Amino acid sequence: MIKKLLNVSIQTKILGLVTGLIIFVIVLLLGVFTYFDTQQIFSNKKDLSLQTATTLSFMPTVSQALEGEEPHSELQTLSERIRMQSGANFVVVQDKFGEVITHPNQERVGDVQIFDDGYKARVFGGYYYLTSEEFLGKSIVGKAPVYSGSGSVSGVVTVGYQVKNIKLEIMERMRDILTFSIFVVIVGILASIFLARHIRKDTMGLEPREIATLYWDRETIFSSMNEGVIATDENGKVTVLNEAAKDLLHLSDQSLNGYLVDIMPTVHLDKIISKEKQSISYESYLNFRVIILTIVPILRGDRVLGTIITLRDKTEITEMVNALSEVKKYSEDLRAQTHEFANKMHMISGLLQLKEYEEAFQLVQEEVATIDNYNRMIFERIQDTKVQAILLGKISKASEKKINFDLEKDSFLSELPSHIEVAHLTMIIGNLIDNAFDEVLNQSERNVTFFALDIGKDVIFEVSDNGSGIPETKINNVFKPGYSTKSSDVQRGYGLYNVKNKVEELNGTIEVHSDERGTIISIFIPKNNVGGSV
Repeated sequence: MIKKLLNVSIQTKILGLVTGLIIFVIVLLLGVFTYFDTQQIFSNKKDLSLQTATTLSFMPTVSQALEGEEPHSELQTLSERIRMQSGANFVVVQDKFGEVITHPNQERVGDVQIFDDGYKARVFGGYYYLTSEEFLGKSIVGKAPVYSGSGSVSGVVTVGYQVKNIKLEIMERMRDILTFSIFVVIVGILASIFLARHIRKDTMGLEPREIATLYWDRETIFSSMNEGVIATDENGKVTVLNEAAKDLLHLSDQSLNGYLVDIMPTVHLDKIISKEKQSISYESYLNFRVIILTIVPILRGDRVLGTIITLRDKTEITEMVNALSEVKKYSEDLRAQTHEFANKMHMISGLLQLKEYEEAFQLVQEEVATIDNYNRMIFERIQDTKVQAILLGKISKASEKKINFDLEKDSFLSELPSHIEVAHLTMIIGNLIDNAFDEVLNQSERNVTFFALDIGKDVIFEVSDNGSGIPETKINNVFKPGYSTKSSDVQRGYGLYNVKNKVEELNGTIEVHSDERGTIISIFIPKNNVGGSV
C-alpha cells in the first residue's frame, strides 16, 4: 500500500501536498483568529454592558421613576429604546426591594427578584460586570446602582447580552471567513495543478523515478566510454564529467559543478552558445598532452541548453612554448572572469533596487540595530554571564509574544557571589519574567521591565508589569503551591511557589506591590548568604 502511494504521479503529489498545507494553515489561522476574536467580542460585550448600565443609571428619569415621581411606563419605554440602541438582549431595572420595574417580557414587570448577582450593586453601590443566569439564561451582564436624591441606592440597572446570541454572532463571522477560506483552497488547488503541469512540461512528461532511471543509465554509459565527455549548461557550468575526462585532465570529483573556464581555460563556448557555430573541432595542449576537442551544442528547438565536449588524446608532445602560451591565456581568462563577476554583482545590486527590495533591507537593518541595542544594554549593565544568558533568552521570547521587555536604565549587576547558582537564577528570574509575560498578554500595550542592582549588602531583582494586578486579598496566595489566577490547570500555580522556595534557600526576602496599574515583585538576596527569611 505504501509503495503504491509513493509511486503516484508528481502532479498528484504536488496537488496533495499543497492542498494539505493550505488546509492546515487555514485551519490553524482560523483557530487562532477564532480564539482571539472570541476573546475580543466577549470583552467588548462586558464593557458595553457596564457602560450602558452606568449611563442608564445616571439618567434622572430612572431615579425619578424609582422614587415614584415618574410613571413606570415611561421608564419601560426608555429602557427598550436604550436596549435597541445598544444591541443588548435585555435591560432590567429593579427598585431597592427587588421589584422588577422594566423587563423585555412585560409579564415579568412587577415580579420581585431577590438580589443575587446584583447584591454588590444594591448594598455597596458597585459598578461591575459578570456572567449571570439571573434573568434570561446565561448572559454577560453589567450592573450599576441607581442613587436617589438623598444619596442612597434606590435601585439597580442590569444590561445583559445572552451568551447564546454572542456565540451566534461569532459563528456568523466564522462562516464568512470559512467561505473565503474555501475560495483560497480552490485557488490553491488550481495553482497546484498549474504548477504540476508546468513541471511535467519541463521534465518532458517524465516522472521523477523515470528521470532517476535515465540519470543512472546515462552515468553508466558515460563511465564505460573510452573518450572523455564533459557536458556544460548554457553558462559554462560543468554538469557531466566522466572518468575518461578526469584521467585525461587530471581532475577530481570536485570539478563537477564547477565552471569549464576553471578546468579548461583555452576552451571558449561563446560561438556555440550564440549559435554562430554548429560544432567546433580543434587540438589543444592540456596536461602535457595534445587533446582533440569536439564541441557540439545541446539544443531544444532554437534554444541552446548547453554543450557536449568530447576529448580524445593525441599522444604527441608539443613544445614547452605552447604550454607557456596556455598559461598566459589562462591568466587573461581569469582576469576577464573577475571583471565579469564584478559587473554581475553591480547588476544584481541594481536589480534589487529596481525590484523595490529596499523595504526588506531596511527591516533587516532595523532588526540588526534592535539586536545590537539589546546586547549593548545587557552587556554594559549586567556583568554576570548567567543573568545575561537568561535575559537574552527572555528577549527572544518577548519578541515572539509582541511584548516590550526592557532593562531598567538604573540597573547594574556585577559578577554574583558563588552561592547564587544558575539553578537559583533560572528559577527566580525566569519564573518572575514568565509570570509577568502572562499577566500582560491581554493588555493592548504589553510592558515588562526588569531591574537588577547589587549596590549594598543585597542583590536586588525586580520585575514589573502593566497587567491587571493582583487583588490585595490574594497577594499572599500567589506563593502557595497550585494557586493560579489563569486557570484550574493542575500544571499551573507552581511558578511563584518555586521562586519563594529558591529565595528562602538563599535567605532572601520577597516584596509584592500590586494595583490596577500592574504588579511589581522585588527579590532581595543577601550577598553573604547569612540570615533573612521570606
